[in-house]
Amino acid sequence: MLDKPSGVSVLADRTGAPCLWDELKSLYPRPRLVHRIDKGTSGAMLVALTEDCQRTITRAFSQRAIGKHYLAVVCGHIPARRTLTISLPLKRGRKSRYRVAGLREEIRSSPHGWSIDSSDGLASTTRIRVLAQSRRRTLLAVQALTGRGHQIRVHLAWIGHAVAGDHLYGAPGAPEQAAPRLALHCHRLVVPGYGPFKAAAQPAFMALLA
Repeated sequence: MLDKPSGVSVLADRTGAPCLWDELKSLYPRPRLVHRIDKGTSGAMLVALTEDCQRTITRAFSQRAIGKHYLAVVCGHIPARRTLTISLPLKRGRKSRYRVAGLREEIRSSPHGWSIDSSDGLASTTRIRVLAQSRRRTLLAVQALTGRGHQIRVHLAWIGHAVAGDHLYGAPGAPEQAAPRLALHCHRLVVPGYGPFKAAAQPAFMALLA
């Protein structure tokens, strides 16, 4: 397990900046990529060092057997203290973005979460629970039950609570949106047969709640 910092790409991107994969190849003879998180996201990331391990973990991801737990600081207040479910199918949008397969005004909210009637897109489910709140933001525990591209960021933005520092899906001009980094941190991965892998949230991340 690696504790990836925010702002570092897993693979080389158009900026030409150093990437995590080049560093891994310099440290290990044959690292195998089994898991990726976004450039702006920090925290736990898995890399296999043997073919057997790669096969096992890849199968577990495809079967949705791995628990993916995040912390997110989002804009605004989510009043409920119980676990809520965001069940909104996703599809590719423009310019490498993703979007909900439907219209914002078609999203229904209930005491249990958010959903939409749509036969389009890929089924995507996220669970959230409020941990703490400040004047303008909320700290959430987030569990991604499916693994779609940008799933957590899109789901939270489309219910009106974009991740702080998310300039792709949030509102860049909003004061509560401003942050020096994307406020999304993968703090725990639970892999059957291997146990939980944890990455501690750094004080700089928790300060984003202020």
